[in-house]
Amino acid sequence: MAWTWRFEKSDGKQVPPAVEPEEFTTQGDAESWIGEHWKALRAGGADQVVLLEDTTVIYGPMSLDAPE
Repeated sequence: MAWTWRFEKSDGKQVPPAVEPEEFTTQGDAESWIGEHWKALRAGGADQVVLLEDTTVIYGPMSLDAPE
């Protein structure tokens, strides 16, 4: 199993990430990575992300906007 992120604009259009991710072996590793890089990804043009396990959507879209 591989866990990956899909990067999108707010309209759902996919965009290339500002920080190149890897394929993760666990959901926790993928979530830790997004926690470390979300600001750079947001600054690079992604508005939201979707977490996938292989080709199955686990959750998302999840906004990369800072909490208010």
